Amino acid sequence: MTYATEKIRNIALLGHGSNGKTSLAESMLFLTGGTDRLGKIADGNTVGDSEAEEIKRQISISLATMYAEYKDCKINILDTPGYFDFAGEVAEALRVADAGVVVCGAKDGLTVGAEKAWRYLAERKLPRAIYVSKIDEENGNYKDVYTAFREKYGTSVCPMIAPIVNDAGKVEGIVDLIYKKAFTIENGKSKEIEIPASMTSRLEVLYTAVNESVAETSEALMEKYFSGEEFTTEEIISGLKTGVKELTLFPVFGGCALSGLGTRTLLDTVVDLFPSPLEGRKEESAEGTAIEANPNGPTCAIVYKTLSDQYGKFSIFKVLSGRLAVDMTLVNTRTGSQEKIGHIYKLQGKKSVEVKEVVCGDIGAVSKLSDTKTGDTLCDPKNLVTAAGIDFDPPCYSMAIAPKTKGQEDKIASGLTRLAEEDLTFTVINNAETKQMVLSGAGDIQLDVLCAKLKDKFGVEVVLAPARVAYREKIRKKVQVRGRHKKQSGGHGQFGDVVIDFEPGTEEELVFAENVFGGSVPKNFFPAVEKGLRDSIQKGILAGYPMVYLKATLVDGSYHPVDSSEMAFKTAAQLAYKEGIPQANPVILEPIGYLSVTIPDTYMGDIMSDLSKRRGSPMGMNLNADGMQVVEAEVPMGEMSSYAIDLRSMTQGRGSFTLRFERYEEAPAVVQQKIIEEAKALNEAE
Repeated sequence: MTYATEKIRNIALLGHGSNGKTSLAESMLFLTGGTDRLGKIADGNTVGDSEAEEIKRQISISLATMYAEYKDCKINILDTPGYFDFAGEVAEALRVADAGVVVCGAKDGLTVGAEKAWRYLAERKLPRAIYVSKIDEENGNYKDVYTAFREKYGTSVCPMIAPIVNDAGKVEGIVDLIYKKAFTIENGKSKEIEIPASMTSRLEVLYTAVNESVAETSEALMEKYFSGEEFTTEEIISGLKTGVKELTLFPVFGGCALSGLGTRTLLDTVVDLFPSPLEGRKEESAEGTAIEANPNGPTCAIVYKTLSDQYGKFSIFKVLSGRLAVDMTLVNTRTGSQEKIGHIYKLQGKKSVEVKEVVCGDIGAVSKLSDTKTGDTLCDPKNLVTAAGIDFDPPCYSMAIAPKTKGQEDKIASGLTRLAEEDLTFTVINNAETKQMVLSGAGDIQLDVLCAKLKDKFGVEVVLAPARVAYREKIRKKVQVRGRHKKQSGGHGQFGDVVIDFEPGTEEELVFAENVFGGSVPKNFFPAVEKGLRDSIQKGILAGYPMVYLKATLVDGSYHPVDSSEMAFKTAAQLAYKEGIPQANPVILEPIGYLSVTIPDTYMGDIMSDLSKRRGSPMGMNLNADGMQVVEAEVPMGEMSSYAIDLRSMTQGRGSFTLRFERYEEAPAVVQQKIIEEAKALNEAE
């Protein structure tokens, strides 16, 4: 069935890990007939978590796209992972969602994940609601969670349900404050019941709160409220919808996904209060011009996720304007290449249902696009426009990756290339200097998942180890040294003789000069001397790291008219280097990074203490627009390998940071000794 744009809702489920997002999506599908059985995470049979790693770990790893059909509307459900290592999946969902539901467990209170979800939605100016999950669990308290949200985010947070609690303290139903009806679950199905008389006084307070929120959405409703007239259900819904759209009202719901309690009320809200793509987010092109959500306009779609498996590649998209149909030819505005649209699908998790077209505002998938990546725009060749892309946080946690069995480096590289089609949040570089392949991502869980996928999908087992730091070496005093190479082995021999001044330079690159008098070294051998030195500085004397800030001046030497050659003078220069550098007071330089760490003020003491342990030098601090403290410091990058994990632990996941290379500095003596010992052990191991 094809739905008109005004009958489509695109919602993202966000929140902390294990707070019930996937179970809520499963409940919505089951209640609306999207599935014929209620999947459970423990059983590994949910629609949202279908990857092997998700089933094994019982957590969401990838963004899942599903849909429910309810009240003649199509609700596209974007179920996001709650673990912070997979924040890139959340960014993909929020790029195309028109509203968000922040899911929070009744026992867990206002979690870090809920705070982050709220901030993400606020940054994008998206309508949002709160769903308190597992309200029937022991020690769960819907009211406490609602109160915590209201205290943090203000009186715009408005309750839409009230739990019905029996004498034993167990939740056995809910009251819908919009329709003023009560529901329970009986034999797995929602059943309307009488509102308990004992709740009358409490409900009057809540009804008043709802009416006050409605009254504030328009002058006409405010006038009616103060005149003492009651609002009709239609007026309540209209007022609430206005408040939700204008971000002046944030409704709070609750329920239990496993029993289905409260799920229908949430679905009613999505249909009644959340905006359609015609009313929702205002799309702009990368150039800042508006992209109108016009069902009859020129085709424009953004690819927000890519799925890659043994059967091929699926590009999942949202149509921003017009429609996307089979056999269309569209232009990828990033590459300029044309893409022929073959098979189109709507997705129910991993299950795909083929369709002929996808209308404006709806979500679909297309297979086998030749040159399209996540974040790309596909549009009508006659109306080229590039939609704003997806911003991902840069990777902040790096480890060296290597095969368990030598010789499988190519398999790792090709496997990670395939995985990078799905996930743009990790990077892989081959560091020629440290001779390591370095995998960088958001944290240890993401890297662990990538390694598991390499084994399961590509048959290569890998090991992770700390990434080596790229140190440097330099000298601190001037020395003059002779390098003499003489070898006689029948026929022509080899002879090269040089005298070189080595001294600290001002440029990072080697500066080679000559100051030879009387032709003691012929000019045609100067390039060979320089080549010998450039080859030598690749390995320092102390720990084998590249030599920098070195000036070498050829001042004297001698030659043999028959036995001298370029090779002999190159070798003589290398001998001079090996003899002279140890005499020139060599030292090791370590890379210094510029750190910017954003944290709530309450963690300032822990952060500063930790920076001190890492030999960091604070440079300043200030408050950002969100009221968070931003601490800036310079810190040795060799001390930062585990910072992503340590910061998460210190701040319960509330902190974030960026780190960029700034310069090299001389390392303290004790650190230099440690670096030298590590390099020696590494050489012996090899």
